[in-house]
Amino acid sequence: MDIASRNHVTVTGNAEGPTVVLAHGFGCDQNMWRLTVPALAADHRVVLFDYVGSGRSDASAFSEDRYSSLDGYALDVVEVCEALDLRDAVFVGHSVSAMIGVLAAARAPERIGALVMVAPSPRYIDDEDYRGGFSAEDIDELLASLEANYLGWSAAMAPVIMGNADRPELGDELRNSFCATDPDMARVFARTTFLSDSRDDLKNVSVPTLVLECTQDAIAPREVGAFVHRAIPGSTLVTLDATGHCPHLSAPEATNRAIVDFLASL
Repeated sequence: MDIASRNHVTVTGNAEGPTVVLAHGFGCDQNMWRLTVPALAADHRVVLFDYVGSGRSDASAFSEDRYSSLDGYALDVVEVCEALDLRDAVFVGHSVSAMIGVLAAARAPERIGALVMVAPSPRYIDDEDYRGGFSAEDIDELLASLEANYLGWSAAMAPVIMGNADRPELGDELRNSFCATDPDMARVFARTTFLSDSRDDLKNVSVPTLVLECTQDAIAPREVGAFVHRAIPGSTLVTLDATGHCPHLSAPEATNRAIVDFLASL
């Protein structure tokens, strides 16, 4: 199978520059990075893609078995990197993609040389001395609501996830992105995302890593950013002057500045 068409791979920017791979989160697609690409394109080769089941990917390649674990999505990343023969790329992952990047870097260390985690969460469910932001009951209700009425769930949850209630157009964009995703494929990705636990994988990260958190985030509270930073040896934690779970849309200048500064430090 042609990986480029399977994952709707797009390559732009400076062909001679270092490579940055931008990976979207649940219910989104590569278009969510449109405000970040211009900040990188002059000096970097920028690779965008859609996970199978998202955006303009080839839906016929979807397999519930494969995508019922984060490893399946990490395999998408590795196969995209292999198809383009990437070496030491910087992987920028939003939300669940931050953990997918951790798994991909472990699977193909020669392909990924640094990580940028935008609003990451290794586990969404609270656990003893760990605060993920949700109880098990919260997540059960969230998934039941999503599976019962995906469009209704999207309309209700998108503004909560996006935050920035004074800018409703941002929530509308996220809702539209959710609604453009096939409900059956979204159900699989949602269960994989919200039931995942990648905490043990963090200690194995050995590449330079930037952790970006927001001052207020209903999905990944500040305690999560601090946990990820502590768990990854030598990582850098930056708290963006941003609210909500999608700072690359709600506060692109601050997000882009943090990413560009990190790239310059490598």
